[in-house]
Amino acid sequence: MELKDAKPYDAPGHFGCISFRLHDKELSGTKSFWVGLTHFLPSGGAEMAGGDPEKLYFVVSGTITVITEDGKESNLGPNDSLYIPSGEKRRIINKTNMPVTMLVVVTYPKQ
Repeated sequence: MELKDAKPYDAPGHFGCISFRLHDKELSGTKSFWVGLTHFLPSGGAEMAGGDPEKLYFVVSGTITVITEDGKESNLGPNDSLYIPSGEKRRIINKTNMPVTMLVVVTYPKQ
């Protein structure tokens, strides 16, 4: 899929950002995961939340802070990635004055 063809979607609990679904069951037939691209504005992010799916965050540009439920903060810059295991809660916040672009890979919930 070309980025120009991606459609934005509302990511639950996210704010100050726009997200695009790049691959999923309907778009490309992926069966175990989907891929999204999110642009976070300054002060944008996602509320503390978790769930069944595993997540992998990969920062394309900018610096984003991911805070896990135990309070551990990870500052991710370009080409940095972070794995969030199934069930672990996390919060995301752009603490900088520059936009952040992050690729997100999420597993589908187990049947």
